[in-house]
Amino acid sequence: MCDKDILAKKVVDHMMEHDLFSQWLGITVLEIKEGYSKIQMTGRKEMSNGVNIVHGGIAFSLADSAFAFACNNRNNLSVALDTSINFTKAVQVGDIITAETKENHNGRSTGLYFITITNQHHEAVAHFKGTCFRTGKTLITP
Repeated sequence: MCDKDILAKKVVDHMMEHDLFSQWLGITVLEIKEGYSKIQMTGRKEMSNGVNIVHGGIAFSLADSAFAFACNNRNNLSVALDTSINFTKAVQVGDIITAETKENHNGRSTGLYFITITNQHHEAVAHFKGTCFRTGKTLITP
């Protein structure tokens, strides 16, 4: 693991330690590299909506956490400027969903990220796009 990836993991570890919502979601961090994240969670019964599928906000939240972990892991505090999601398949209670982030642009003041969310059958359930603003502040002391 290179120094940049070691820093990326330390930043995400710090974020997860303080991110009570991601903890409540039950997110597991699978892989972190500079500008990249892969995380996973399981849809629970209390996350279901009125038509007995997992609420879309849950898939959005998983993707948003993956986005945050990828765009912040260079230790440059970054906040969302714009996000959007397209749902392609319903998430069922008990589904294991994975969000994988790919960095499309890493600029001095902005970044662009694409996140694909898949279920345990490797079927895409949603596609998320996020643009962040880089504040220039750090999250941890390296």
